[in-house]
Amino acid sequence: MTAVFIAALSCAIWLYLLSARGGFWRGRQRDDASLSTSPEDMVWPRVVAIIPARNEASIVGETIGTLLRQNYRGAFTVIVVDDHSSDDTAAVARRAAALAAPMLPDGWTGKLWAVQHGIGHVQTLSELPDYLLLTDADIRYADDSLTELVRRAVCERLVLTSLMARLRCVSLAERAFMPAFVFFFQMLYPFSWVSRPDRTTAAAAGGCMLVRRRSLETAGGIEAIRGELIDDCALARLLKPCGAISLGLTQRVCSVRAYRSMGDIRRTIARCAYAQLRFSPWRLAVATVAMIVTYLAPPVLALLGSGTAQLLGALAWVQMGIASQPILRLYRVSPLWALAFPAIAGAYLVFTLDSAWQHLRGTGGEWKGRTHRGTSSHEIPGHGH
Repeated sequence: MTAVFIAALSCAIWLYLLSARGGFWRGRQRDDASLSTSPEDMVWPRVVAIIPARNEASIVGETIGTLLRQNYRGAFTVIVVDDHSSDDTAAVARRAAALAAPMLPDGWTGKLWAVQHGIGHVQTLSELPDYLLLTDADIRYADDSLTELVRRAVCERLVLTSLMARLRCVSLAERAFMPAFVFFFQMLYPFSWVSRPDRTTAAAAGGCMLVRRRSLETAGGIEAIRGELIDDCALARLLKPCGAISLGLTQRVCSVRAYRSMGDIRRTIARCAYAQLRFSPWRLAVATVAMIVTYLAPPVLALLGSGTAQLLGALAWVQMGIASQPILRLYRVSPLWALAFPAIAGAYLVFTLDSAWQHLRGTGGEWKGRTHRGTSSHEIPGHGH
């Protein structure tokens, strides 16, 4: 009876995910959708790109180069903020306006402090920009990326326009885990819901965020989210009350950061997974049970169960396979990876438990030799979820 109940629950969860969660799995929110305004009809606003960089000497040059090659028709400036790198990041960034961030104050994460310092420099410019492009040091842009970002922001009057950069998918670990990562992110934050003003869902992808400067100032600026480990989604929550936001998939904007092994991916996920759960043991327990029922139970019941439980487990596993196909096609990997989705989800669950364990040990949020305990937005006075 217990097996039948779990199998039925798994089927019900996948039926809900497929039919009632904003169609997240279809991946239809993309930056290649048509816009009503042509480039010839636009007045192009002033944009400043801010790149916080810490020990990124091997890749930041490529990011800067692709930004400097943009075919954008308006005024565009690139600023790199060196976040106390121990390598040659600042030297590689010499072609742009490279700044050195001041010493990190208490209560700030390093990335956000670097972004804040970059924005502070922007405030000293003779002509203030209309938009800030907040991007990472590992992002490669197609030549028309900024043009299309700005065109969408202006046409749709967006205060935040974000694109989920196409993650590198070369190594075996990347082919296994990167499509699943995007799938899980879309499941947590259905992109169609992000853009709806009647939904509280707010999310962004930190690799590429075009922000209306005045809206950011009105919302309280970067200081309002200064301690956040998941800073992109925190920024989206901060800005959504100020106006429309958008999040979509893209082929124009790509991450060049390599994850050559499962260990590389584990460290990245473990850095902030527990923060996603707001450092709550209860949320962790619920998430663990949900992951087991949703992803692990279907194949176990389909292979080892009997009767109704086996049939329902197989049906849930089929639904999981159907849901995974669009993201697998987007990343041009074999559709057979769908069979491994339960094992991949199990690995992500282990990474999440590891994240909680590291937090309890006081080593959570470690990145590039620096540990951040992090906060949730509800812990910062005046900024609730």
